[in-house]
Amino acid sequence: QMMKFAWDNYKQYALGKNELRPLTKNGHIGNMFGGLRGATVIDALDTLYIMELEEEFQEAKQWVEKSFDLNVNGEASLFEVNIRYIGGLLATYYLTGEEVFKSKALELGEKLLPAFNTPTGIPRGGSLFSPCSGMSWSWGWASAGSSILAEFGTLHLEFLHLSQLSGNPVFAEKAKHNPSPVCVVCALSQVMNIRRVLSRVEKPQGLYPNFLSPVTGSWVQHHVSIGGLGDSFYEYLIKSWLMSDKRDSEAKKMYDDALEAIEKHLVKKSAGGLTYIAEWRGGILDHKMGHLACFSGGMIALGAEHGTGDRRQRHMELAAEITSTCHESYTRSDTRLGPEAFRFEAGSEAMATRLSERYYILRPEVVESYMYLWRLTHEPKYRLWGWEVVQALEKYCRVEAGFSGIRDVYTTTPSHDNMQQSFFLAETLKYLYLLFCEDDVLSLEDWVFNTEAHPLPINHTDFKA
Repeated sequence: QMMKFAWDNYKQYALGKNELRPLTKNGHIGNMFGGLRGATVIDALDTLYIMELEEEFQEAKQWVEKSFDLNVNGEASLFEVNIRYIGGLLATYYLTGEEVFKSKALELGEKLLPAFNTPTGIPRGGSLFSPCSGMSWSWGWASAGSSILAEFGTLHLEFLHLSQLSGNPVFAEKAKHNPSPVCVVCALSQVMNIRRVLSRVEKPQGLYPNFLSPVTGSWVQHHVSIGGLGDSFYEYLIKSWLMSDKRDSEAKKMYDDALEAIEKHLVKKSAGGLTYIAEWRGGILDHKMGHLACFSGGMIALGAEHGTGDRRQRHMELAAEITSTCHESYTRSDTRLGPEAFRFEAGSEAMATRLSERYYILRPEVVESYMYLWRLTHEPKYRLWGWEVVQALEKYCRVEAGFSGIRDVYTTTPSHDNMQQSFFLAETLKYLYLLFCEDDVLSLEDWVFNTEAHPLPINHTDFKA
C-alpha cells in the first residue's frame, strides 16, 4: 500500500521527472543524472513487479518503452547511473525476460565506457559522462580530482552482467581495470582492471582509503570509512564472490582481508556497550557512524553465512551487534527514525550531536540489515524492528502526496524536506516488503542485490572471471 501510494503520487505529479516533490506536488530533475530522466521509474520497476502491482508495473514499463530517451546531453554521475539505471534495468530484465529492459541497459552501458579513459583506467572521482558526446570529466568536489573508492569499486556486479548479456568482455575488464577502446565488449575488462590497480597499491594497515588518484593509482588521502565514500566497495567484494557462485576467489580474499583490517582497527565498543565501526583519518579515529554505514550489519552477516567455525560465529555476532547499534540510533530519537550520522562522544551514544546530522531522507540501510539478519537468523526482533520503521514512516514521513524526508528526527513535529527519493521505492520499501515475505521471494540462494537493492541472479552455471 505504501509503494502504491508513493508510485501513484509520483505518476500523477512527476512522471518522467527524476523524483517527486510531494509537498509542492511537482517533479525534481537535479543534476546527478545529467540529461537522463525517470530515475524513479527505473528504480521502482522491480519493486512494483515483485509486489505484484501489475497495473503500476505496466505504467512504468510503458514509460520506458515510449519516453525513456538515452540520446541526451548533460553531466551524469557514473556511479549513480550505474546503480540506479543499469541496475534497475538489468534486474527488471532478469525478473521479466522482457527485451526492452535488456536493450536499454546495454545501450546505456555503452555510453558509460568513456568515463574509464584515464591513465590507470579508473574513472575519475564523481565521474561525469555526457551520454550523447561520450566525453567524461570529474565533479569539482571529489578530492582534488581523485577517484572515490565506493564509486569505482561499485561497478562489478552490473558490468559483469552487461558483459554476459552482450557477449562483450569490455564491461568486466573496466570493472577490474585496463584502459581499452570504447566498445561494449570491453566492459568486463574495465572492471577487472580496477581490481588489479587495488591489489598493487599498498594499503595502510590493510585498510582501503576513500580517495585514489586515477592518474597515478596511489592514495590521495588516508580517510577510511565504511559509510559514505567507502561503503559499497566492500559490499561488492563479497557479492561478486556470491554472484560468481563462489568461484571469484580473488574477490573473497579481498573481502576477508579488508574485514580483518576493519575488525582490528575500526570496530569499537562504547562505554554503554554498543559496537560500532569508527572512521579513520590518517591513523586518528573519528567515533561516528553514518546511516550509510548501517548496511554493514547485513553485509557482514551475508559473508558470515558462508564462513566456517569460529570466524563464522564471530562475524554473525559482530553483524548482530552493529545492527543493534543502528537500531539504537532509531529508538533514541523522538520519531523512531535514525539520523544521517550518530556519534559516540562526551557521554552521547548513537545520537547525532551536530545539527547538520539530524535529518532522515528515507534511507534504507538500517532496514536492509534487518532483512538480512531476519533471513539468516529468523530472530523475531528483526521483524518487530522493521515494523517500528513502517509505523514511523507512516506517522512522520507520509504527507498528502507521497513520502518526504524530515529535517530533524529528534522532534515529533518535524519539517519535511519535500523530496521523495527514488531509492525509497527501490530500496527502503523493497527491503521492508522482503522482511515480511517468505524466504523464497528473491531467495538469497539465487539472487544478489546491487547497492540500490536491484536483484541480479547468481551465476549457477560456468563462470569465468
